[in-house]
Amino acid sequence: MPAGAWLRELRTEVRTTLTGVDPGLGRLRMAATATAAMVLAAGIMAGVRALTGQPVTVLLFAAVVAMIAGLSVTEPELPARRLTTALMLLPAAAAITAGTLLAPMRVLADVVFVLVMAGAVWVRRFGPRGFALGMAAFMPYFFTQFLQASVAELPWLLLAAAVGIGSTLLLRCWLLAEKPERVLDRLVRAFRARVHAVVEAVADVLAGGPGTTESDLAAVRRARVRLNDTALQVVDQLEHLDRDSPAPGGLSLRVVDIELATERLAIATRRLLAEVPPPDRLVLRALAAGVRGLSRATATPTPADRVPALLDGARHSVDTLWADTAGTSERAQRVAFAITRLTDALGQARDAAVPEEPPAAEDEPAAEEDDSGPGGLELTTRQAVQVLVATSLAIVGGELISPSRWYWAVIAAFVVFAGTASRGDVLNRGSQRVVGTIGGVIAGMGLAALVGDQRLVAIVLLFACVFLALYLVRISQALMAFWITTVLALLYGLIGQFSAGTLLVRIEETAVGAAMGMIAGYLVLPKRTREAFGEALDAAVDASDTALAAAVDRLTGHEPSTTPVQLARDLDESLATLRLRVKPLGNPLPRRRGRSGYERALRVLTAVDHYARDLARTSDSVVDPDWEPTLRPAADRVRANLDGLRDHLIAGIPHSRADDSRVVGVDVVGVDTVEPPAVIASAEDLVDAAEAHAARCPDHRRRVELLAAVRYLRRIDQAVVGLAVDLGAAPDPADTPHPTAP
Repeated sequence: MPAGAWLRELRTEVRTTLTGVDPGLGRLRMAATATAAMVLAAGIMAGVRALTGQPVTVLLFAAVVAMIAGLSVTEPELPARRLTTALMLLPAAAAITAGTLLAPMRVLADVVFVLVMAGAVWVRRFGPRGFALGMAAFMPYFFTQFLQASVAELPWLLLAAAVGIGSTLLLRCWLLAEKPERVLDRLVRAFRARVHAVVEAVADVLAGGPGTTESDLAAVRRARVRLNDTALQVVDQLEHLDRDSPAPGGLSLRVVDIELATERLAIATRRLLAEVPPPDRLVLRALAAGVRGLSRATATPTPADRVPALLDGARHSVDTLWADTAGTSERAQRVAFAITRLTDALGQARDAAVPEEPPAAEDEPAAEEDDSGPGGLELTTRQAVQVLVATSLAIVGGELISPSRWYWAVIAAFVVFAGTASRGDVLNRGSQRVVGTIGGVIAGMGLAALVGDQRLVAIVLLFACVFLALYLVRISQALMAFWITTVLALLYGLIGQFSAGTLLVRIEETAVGAAMGMIAGYLVLPKRTREAFGEALDAAVDASDTALAAAVDRLTGHEPSTTPVQLARDLDESLATLRLRVKPLGNPLPRRRGRSGYERALRVLTAVDHYARDLARTSDSVVDPDWEPTLRPAADRVRANLDGLRDHLIAGIPHSRADDSRVVGVDVVGVDTVEPPAVIASAEDLVDAAEAHAARCPDHRRRVELLAAVRYLRRIDQAVVGLAVDLGAAPDPADTPHPTAP
């Protein structure tokens, strides 16, 4: 390859990779804005300090409150984010006042502190706003105890809190607020980059032929997981732009189409290379040519006007293969089918419109989470009790280790319950916090020794470490703890209190606090991780089934008791709960057998959610009672397949497919079923019959709507049966002697 072409190719790959590193630049903007707010708050309070002679603690307090305001408020709608940020001042002021007045009364102050922490967890039942307001009460109260604040300092601490929250409100919600359309545009580019990464990984596997290494296959798996994460972000952003009436067949559906098509390409390629005898080299070369065409079409720098020609070239590269029903192996044909399907999905996505202006967002209160633990307690109530026990024990343990550093143990015990739903969550967060703290102590000692008494360098490094902690907080609690501990080392160096012994005490206190959190999570009203996942999975499938049944009733002229659109929204809520339950099962610390399978189940139910929503919207505008004889059997089969998949996932039926998606062992929910799961069989033939009825409709507009409804039903079945095939729970529909083109 000429040097110029090689450099162009390298630039293309670098740009595409960087585009997908932080989809939508969400982490970068959050970290940069929060750091800027901290700097602004610290600067303002530095001026106040210069005029009043207040201690440096008011400056640090303002910066910390600004950081908490930036991290805690997670609502996507700008009006709601502004309101929540402003409201944080109320619990913050109450906590500062109570903490300052109670500071001299140590025992009473500790009792109230524990109650504040329990209350901060309990109010999470009210959604993102409850979480933010709870954090606004916890952190200021903690600092009044840490600083042993006096009544004389109360006005200045209140001012510092107002400055910190005001700085975040000004920068994040006004000066640096970004239009959702820009975020969506960046997310779409990142999604394209993720598709490119999967396609490139598949191309490398095809180039390696039958001798492909396990590391190459692992690269394909990693790329698929990242693609799914980005796809979920794109769809979430689209829903925030237009929650109620996105057009059927819009960008949201296109994204799911592309994701499923890309995933099918990866799985089909893996199976082809495992074929015995190995596939012909000429066949692999033709498939590789098609995949390389897809790679060029999805590369970030590729001009939009060149994409159609590149997609056509990719399709033509495999035309002969999928048309040859006699000479080509079935698995090679499936890869060719997958290439064709992905080119079609990418081509159709170019026509999907992105809304230019979002509708006014309504600030609706979040519904309480229906997730009961032992004795019928709701999740937030159960966690509030656990936090009460954990932090009480942490105060005692922390005092025994170091009466002046007990707060580190309390923070560790409290933080391990942030955003958790089961004891597996708590174990993950606690372990990561301890590991990150140990690494941060080592790094902090090294940095403090290198910086010495160079204050300006230390301040620059301090804010740089804060930025990295904020940038990585959504990726790993271990990395967050690492950089925060490094910040503490630099901070102690600045105020002349640095010592290796102090940092070692931090490790001990953090370990004690994390241990208390784990003990409370496992012994006080415990909830098993797989049990929580199983309950959420069951609820999500029930919601999917109900929404599908109502949509089919409406399409065939029967009026359901609840509208399909409302049921589809209920399905969204169930899916959001399931997504939270998957997190600890997919976390590599501790490593869990089959964790990729939980994520795979989530991806399939995410696809079901989107197609069911579009089917529900279609049912609002088209009714055909004559369609019932063919549509009803197809829908019943699809619903039966969904129910059967639920049975297989929960029962953990052993499978024999040698695929990277093998999922769920016998311990998914820890319960063995007596009756065998329902049979899963493709609904393709039944859906074909329903589609034939729709195609005969004489009215063009009505025919298009009917065909769209059938297409959504077919996509649901393909997603469900695809996972069942990967688990070995159903025969592959493609295992036929004469496959046809898609």
